[in-house]
Amino acid sequence: MPAIELLIAYLLGSLSGALLLGRVRGVDIRRQGSGNAGGTNALRTQGVWFALGVVIIDVGKGVLAAGLVPGLLSGGSPAWWLPSACGFGAILGHIYPLYYGFRGGKGVATFAGALVALAPLVLAGVLAVWVLVVIASGYVGLSSMLAVCAAVPLSWWLVEEPAAMIGFAAASAVLVVFVHRANIARLRAGRENRFDRARLAYWLKRRDE
Repeated sequence: MPAIELLIAYLLGSLSGALLLGRVRGVDIRRQGSGNAGGTNALRTQGVWFALGVVIIDVGKGVLAAGLVPGLLSGGSPAWWLPSACGFGAILGHIYPLYYGFRGGKGVATFAGALVALAPLVLAGVLAVWVLVVIASGYVGLSSMLAVCAAVPLSWWLVEEPAAMIGFAAASAVLVVFVHRANIARLRAGRENRFDRARLAYWLKRRDE
């Protein structure tokens, strides 16, 4: 039953890695740093190992939602659109988690996890865009938005029957850009946090000093 599987995907997405691990540590990272319950804020406020755990959980639930949940009640033969819809359901759950007052993260890691199950080649292109923009600009938020948006043309180019993937990528891009609206405002005002050590220009300048 697709409706039940979509609900399961949303509830799975609502399991926030940052908030689950934060409960173990006794912190709520929504009260620290940028206030975002995601991997970047986890790295800035809690360190590498905490952030790695957050990313593993958030990616993992995207993989499960798109790759496992659609076959739970359909005997392993889900409707052609259901895996993509379940992947989007997990992203929606991550951003608006039922268990945490509908205040979650920005969905990028869960989006990447869904792509692991749906279209690994698209994921490779998305990661390439993300890395290139981070290296060029140092802005993680900008990199995330452009990478998710790149999934739309990449889906058309790399997926044999792209209708469901294009719909998934387009809906995800709209949602991810929407939840990054504060980042967009800070970019326009020149106040967005920049990860300088990721920039190629930073290391070239250090080499020349």
